[in-house]
Amino acid sequence: MKVKSILVKSAAVAALSASGVAVMNSAKTNTVHAAIVENDAAVVTVNYVEGNQIRVWNSYEEPEATGQVLPSNSSWKVIKTAYDQYGHKWYDLGKNQWVKAKYVNQGYYPAQTQTQSQEVVASGNADNSSVNYTAVASDSESSAKAWIANRESSGSYSAQNGQYIGKYQLSSSYLNGDYSAANQERVADNYVASRYGSWVAAKQFWQANGWY
Repeated sequence: MKVKSILVKSAAVAALSASGVAVMNSAKTNTVHAAIVENDAAVVTVNYVEGNQIRVWNSYEEPEATGQVLPSNSSWKVIKTAYDQYGHKWYDLGKNQWVKAKYVNQGYYPAQTQTQSQEVVASGNADNSSVNYTAVASDSESSAKAWIANRESSGSYSAQNGQYIGKYQLSSSYLNGDYSAANQERVADNYVASRYGSWVAAKQFWQANGWY
């Protein structure tokens, strides 16, 4: 679980946040102020429209297009969340490369997940299609989980790389000092379920980005 910036993978970018509300109305002047606020998303996915792409901007305060674009349905790590003077929300994807929040969804949404599920259901016969789907889905989850463990640590509960511990290379803060195999499995399952929804989706993200 090696967290990196997507757009600038060679640099670890610290997430800057400020507590408080995003859009502040002054009681005296009734003006609106731009502000960086606490992050409300770890990953965002560009809204899916076939053939579509969105612009990247250099700032949320006085934005100018960088010339870079992000393709539809691509997912990106969020470094900062901010609101401009008009109350519009923005996300910084690293090194002040901003996108407008209205063009993305919070979370990671792999393009093929729904299609794969439909294909699995269609492969079953009329009498036991639901049973076959459950078995295949369960096997796929186990396989995806094992695949990630192998890439992260070669399947070793005792592996360590800086702050990342164990079979799934979880941050030590996630494990809360308990490095037992049982706790590593439990925390990994909870992390993947909350962030990606499934191990299959986490594997797809890993394959696209080199981390999960």
